Amino acid sequence: MLLVSTGIGLFQALSRGGQKTADDFFTGGRRMSAVPVGLSLSASFMSAVQVLGVPAEAYRYGAKFLWMCLGQLLSTLLTALLFLPVFHRLGLTSTYEYLERRFSRSVRLCGTVQYVVATMLYTGIVIYAPALILNQVTGLDIWASLLSTGAVCTFYTTIGGMKAVVWTDVFQVFVMLSGFVAVIARGMLLAGGPASVLAIAANGSRVNFGDFNPDPRSRYTFWTFLLGGTLLWLSMYGVNQAQVQRYVACKSEREAKIALLVNQVGLFVIVSSAVACGIVMFALYKDCDPLLAGYISAPDQYMPYLVLDIFETHPGVPGLFLACAYSGTLSTASTSINAMAAVTVEDLIKPRMPALPPRRLALVSKGLSLIYGTACITVAALASLLGSGVLQGSFTVMGAISGPLLGAFVLGMFVPACNTAGVLVGLGAGLALSSWVAVGGSVHPPGAGTTGALPASGALCPRHDHGAGLNGTVPPGPGTAPARPAAAGGFYAVSYLYYGALGTLGTVAVGALASALAGRAERPPPGVLWRDIAKTRRPAEAGGWPRPPEPPAAAATQLLQETDV
Repeated sequence: MLLVSTGIGLFQALSRGGQKTADDFFTGGRRMSAVPVGLSLSASFMSAVQVLGVPAEAYRYGAKFLWMCLGQLLSTLLTALLFLPVFHRLGLTSTYEYLERRFSRSVRLCGTVQYVVATMLYTGIVIYAPALILNQVTGLDIWASLLSTGAVCTFYTTIGGMKAVVWTDVFQVFVMLSGFVAVIARGMLLAGGPASVLAIAANGSRVNFGDFNPDPRSRYTFWTFLLGGTLLWLSMYGVNQAQVQRYVACKSEREAKIALLVNQVGLFVIVSSAVACGIVMFALYKDCDPLLAGYISAPDQYMPYLVLDIFETHPGVPGLFLACAYSGTLSTASTSINAMAAVTVEDLIKPRMPALPPRRLALVSKGLSLIYGTACITVAALASLLGSGVLQGSFTVMGAISGPLLGAFVLGMFVPACNTAGVLVGLGAGLALSSWVAVGGSVHPPGAGTTGALPASGALCPRHDHGAGLNGTVPPGPGTAPARPAAAGGFYAVSYLYYGALGTLGTVAVGALASALAGRAERPPPGVLWRDIAKTRRPAEAGGWPRPPEPPAAAATQLLQETDV
């Protein structure tokens, strides 16, 4: 898997002369097709954290996790209707350039720095977390895993740019699906077939789509997925640089919308497969929960334990699942590295060095990808100091950062009266609120009874010293809540799916109020509000994006720039 990913990167670096300009490197010259871009969007969602975590969540909380697909569908529709036309018609490479056009350069830089810091931390954790989990369960050397994954990902992202990221993602999404299919097929055979699996799951309360409990402390319900999930995924697909950068790389706005549709289909297949793995896992372990028995020490280890258990007599198949997990890591890390380099070039370098030649800018872009890749490997190494809490850390970082940034874009596009002071105050308030709740929830996690975890049984497990609670209660360890301050009540117990929603709503509410209190509103520049952009189309839309002229045609370059302006 690592060799094929490297080969794709080399091919994209050498084909058609490679990337001559920064636009080629970051957006593939805006000539990408819908299907590979859509599959790439799907792959980047499924980091190894989700490959290992979603089946475990379905095992513990039931098939209602599939309601996540409803939140993803609504976020996709809102992205296609509200955000895609703005970014595509303005021809932006960095999403945060919009914040400067609408407000000021200070707002743009605030968004850029916030995104880069959060993404670097998240990517480092995404690289480290699966290495830790698989090391604990399989004995795979953690440092060999970190260095090989990080080095290969950095290499093909640096030399191949956006095209390498997209096409390796296409390959990796099929590797991920093949790993899931192998687990589902083998597990169903051992459990007695699909009908038997569904019967066991129903008897164990795992077929629970009718959970409409409005309590926000319940980890997964219809409402947490509909309200919290929709805003969470909207912040990831509507305004997140890593996602926007790919759908603006499409030939036309129509192709970009098709890419979002392909992405939605891919997400449904991947999430459904992961949930099916969790249901099959419950059918096999209904009478002997590996966590209760002490065979594993954390819920995230359920999936690798299952693979080693059911494929014990099938050499090579556990390696397929290992490739599945690391495909998720590579797809997420490569996307993040390319996106961080893009916002650095567009938001920090180009405004200060506008006369930098295209080829020199392309070299700078590749150098930044190398630097960010190395930085992510370093963060992954530092994450080893955090112990087993890195998975919670990844959700905390992205949930606290993405929501407030979505709020800033909502203020810019849909609140004409909002001004620079208002959006800065709102962004600060939203970030403070979401961070406060996310960190509080990590320090004082709720108990299994509060979150709605379903009971598991250890009745038929062999009794030994490792299993502290074979009567259906999880032994002390990861996920056991320490005493929570009485003043906090159930506030910190709110579902993590609401972290981003709190940040978004807090940013919008405080930003609108602060703008009103600031007095006379700034008049928005022409062509930056959604209502104005939705009425226009770029001249190039009918025939796709024009291919950048080849150097040394300086006169043609100048003419194209003047014409574009």
